[in-house]
Parts: sequence; C-alpha cells; structure tokens
Amino acid sequence: MSRAGSSAGHRGADPAGVRGPADTGRGHSRPLMLVLRALVAVGLTVSAVIHFELAPGFQQAAPGGIGGGNLFRIQAVLAVLAALYVLIRGHLPAYLVAAALALSALAAVLLYRYVQVPAIGPIPSLYEPVWYAKKTLTAVAEGAAGLSALIGYALLRRRGGTRS
Repeated sequence: MSRAGSSAGHRGADPAGVRGPADTGRGHSRPLMLVLRALVAVGLTVSAVIHFELAPGFQQAAPGGIGGGNLFRIQAVLAVLAALYVLIRGHLPAYLVAAALALSALAAVLLYRYVQVPAIGPIPSLYEPVWYAKKTLTAVAEGAAGLSALIGYALLRRRGGTRS
C-alpha cells in the first residue's frame, strides 16, 4: 500500500482513499449541497414570480374577503423568504421550511386542478380545471424545489445536521 493510501485510511477517508478535497466525508460533497440549495432557491423563486404575476387575475374572483390574489401574494412572499433562508443558512430547518412550502404549493395546484373545492369561509374556490404554461411551470418548479429540499434535508440529517 502506498504511503498516501495508508495515511488516508487513518484519517477517516473512504476505503479506497480517493476522497476529494471538496468531500464532506459522508458520501456527498459541498458542491452537491450548494447545487441543491440553488435548485431549491430557483424553484421557489420561479413559483414566487409566477404567483405574483397571476395574483391580480385571481383577486377578481373574490374582491372582498381574502381572495385568490391575496393568497397568491402570500404564497409568493413566503416562497421568497424560504428561498433566502435556504441560501443563507442551508441547515435542516431551512430545508424543512422550503420542502413544506414547495410541496404544499404543489399540492394546492394539483388539488385545485382536479377537485372542485368549494369556498371555505373567506377563502374562495380556486378550482381551475385546465393546464397552461405558467401553471405547468410553477408545478414543475415547486416539485423540483420540494424534492431538492427533501434530498438536502436527508443528506444533512445523515451527516449530523451540520450546515451545508
């Protein structure tokens, strides 16, 4: 065994002794974690932008009360905050917040696409039984952000919850 391989084994490197400088020591690298953070942030940002763009049209359905437009604006602001949280902190709670927000937004898109949910108190019915480009894009972005956040959470949890 070479001297480098022998000493690497004693430092906790992988069995093959090929751990690169960017590896964290648990099978995933810092660049991977940065890519996941970026995917989460981009997905949430795309969702936020589209929700801000669509909000005025959805407010018309219930100008009094909460209205769909205001719900869209609230979702958009929360998505921006979650994206920033993941980018700035990149720790377990940030990934959980991002996953919850992205996947709940995706669930709402799918629910209101396929189920005619009636108005619930001040919340109007947002049933919209069609797919169009912006709706499809936001669903894909929310799904990608949610999945990326879950993967980031799982990887961090496996290595002890340290920051990525």
